Amino acid sequence: MSADLSLYLVTDAAMCGPRGVVDTVRQAVDGGVRIVQLREKHASDGEVVEQLLALSAAIDGRALLVVNDRLDAALEARRRGARVDGVHLGQGDASVLRARQELGPDALIGLTANAPEHLAAVRALPVGTVDYLGVGVIRPTPTKPDHPPALGIEGFREFVGESPLPCVAIGGVGIDDTEPLRAAGAVGIAVVSALCAADDPAAAARDFRRRWQMASVPRVLTIAGSDPSGGAGIQADLKSIAANGGYGMAAIAALTVQNTRGVSAIHVPPAAFLRQQLDALSDDIVVDAVKIGMLADAEVVRTVIGWLDAVHPPIVVVDPVMVATSGDRLLDTAAESALRALLERADVVTPNLAELAVLVGRNIADWSDALAAAEELSAQVGAAVLVKGGHLEGADAPDALIDAAAGIRQDYPGARIDTANTHGTGCSLSSAIATLLARGQDPVQAVSAARAWLRESLRAGGALDVGRGHGPIHHFAGLWTRGGLTTRPTAAEVAAEWWDDIRETRDEIDALPFIRALADGTLRPEPFVFYLAQDALYLREYARVLAEAARLAPTAAEQAFWAQSAHGSIVGELELHASWLTPARGVTAATFAAEPAPATVAYLDHLRATAFDGRYPELIAAILPCFWLYTDLGERLRDGAFGALPQDPGHPYASWLATYADPAFAEATAQAIDYVTAAAAGADDETRARMRRAFVLSSRHERAFFAAPGSTRDAT
Repeated sequence: MSADLSLYLVTDAAMCGPRGVVDTVRQAVDGGVRIVQLREKHASDGEVVEQLLALSAAIDGRALLVVNDRLDAALEARRRGARVDGVHLGQGDASVLRARQELGPDALIGLTANAPEHLAAVRALPVGTVDYLGVGVIRPTPTKPDHPPALGIEGFREFVGESPLPCVAIGGVGIDDTEPLRAAGAVGIAVVSALCAADDPAAAARDFRRRWQMASVPRVLTIAGSDPSGGAGIQADLKSIAANGGYGMAAIAALTVQNTRGVSAIHVPPAAFLRQQLDALSDDIVVDAVKIGMLADAEVVRTVIGWLDAVHPPIVVVDPVMVATSGDRLLDTAAESALRALLERADVVTPNLAELAVLVGRNIADWSDALAAAEELSAQVGAAVLVKGGHLEGADAPDALIDAAAGIRQDYPGARIDTANTHGTGCSLSSAIATLLARGQDPVQAVSAARAWLRESLRAGGALDVGRGHGPIHHFAGLWTRGGLTTRPTAAEVAAEWWDDIRETRDEIDALPFIRALADGTLRPEPFVFYLAQDALYLREYARVLAEAARLAPTAAEQAFWAQSAHGSIVGELELHASWLTPARGVTAATFAAEPAPATVAYLDHLRATAFDGRYPELIAAILPCFWLYTDLGERLRDGAFGALPQDPGHPYASWLATYADPAFAEATAQAIDYVTAAAAGADDETRARMRRAFVLSSRHERAFFAAPGSTRDAT
């Protein structure tokens, strides 16, 4: 079984106080702890064995149980009937090789590690000896005063990057470290004081668990029948899971012959084959939630129960599929009887009114009676019951969530949606709830969000035009409307596409008389001075445009970059221009005395209009060609693409050529490309298209700017 290490409790008897370790662990597991490590540094082996026996009984398979260091105690506790899943060893404790040999291939063995030499030792072990590393400390902690220097989040991230094994973060971990540690690569967080010393360990564990789940994509398994028409069963479940932000997996419990008009046949594969499917999944993948739908006979139900009892997934939602929307009975009598034991393992049960009537063994008269039946069923099976009013007569279709043990009754009123496209609504709703619970929402929130999504999908079902009976809902209607269907490109793809867009413009620039004469050194001073005078006018306004980009930039790094670029345009480039235009006086008003050429005016008008429209993404796209085209041209001149003469130190325009082939300018250009293409990759389709147009138009203005000196007299 693939171990769920996400929330890892390390016990501390002193911190547990009068409540004691066993009761603290019981409550923490109730709240979602997935693995418990008994750490008793000063107890005897006999005392540790007794603790393991008590903890095994309290946990009852709902979480994994390992013991710190005490391999012999683990073996003795196992001999006496305790479920001890493995050991966690320090670098100086019992040999991990012996632990693996004694505990067997299925045991969970962890090893403390925090230094490069520890990783080297792990790599030297046979594959499969150690399952995970406990890495820390993350922050200084009073529970282990002799700890090594704290790694911090970034140190942990670096360690994970080098580790050949999954890493659990341990040592001083608080709840606000949950998301940063997950982002840094942790497969779990080990918590001591934040759970052991908590007033309410169950509530504290739920908070940790919720934060961990919200930072991830939940892995949701559906166990149900297959619907070849795609509207119900596992096909609907997988769509629902994806639409609500989960990764869907499916184990097929039955094959149906059905379409939107009804079910005509059911084939049930051997129950042993279903168990093989389930074991294959849980052996490799941590399952965050399970949705259970159609289970056609009693043997299949018992098989699923056996797997649940072995794996104990943290969230189980059961949609007790007995009657299809078309009215067909899908579950035999023996299976209906076996189903009650399955409901006792559920967190949420989602019957429609016909199914609720079967489960409570009586007819349901009206909505008030349905609520009473749901209260009755919840009390009997110990799960929350979502009673659904979609089969009621009238204009209203209310739902209600009832949890007798927790004292919850949440009503969800709603007007009936006038549609025949209701095929698979129960499957889809229950899968959405399972997914949202696995994302960290509580049951009341999850049902509310799932209903909102389902109602949106119901309203759009007619657009699919599938079948002549009860058509399916449109699982992705909202996503398609809000997100579109166009694949979002990567930044690298944006760069390649945009650069190819201006291929013709770049070829035209290369062929210009001004560029050719500049390359071979035959360019006369007059057109070069004309070009510099126009470029000085351009740079003065370009610096203002760059400053506006800095003002609009969303991050401090981007603000600094565009501001530094504006400064460089004024200080660096204009000084070079002044050395030709006004050599005796430097940069003065005389540097900008030239009459602006039409190409200069047009280019600056384009930049200013883009800048003061206030759209940062379009502005930086319009700015980019001035970086990119000049760097490309300067590097190719330097590298001999236009012949060897530009490489000659005696070239008459060597200082200008060197500026645009300067490595610092190339570095700035690379950064500008990164900022612009990242913004384009993250933008919506419309914004990306506007950015692309701004980039292409600026590139054409660059070509016109380079062409202007060639149109003057005596260009060469």
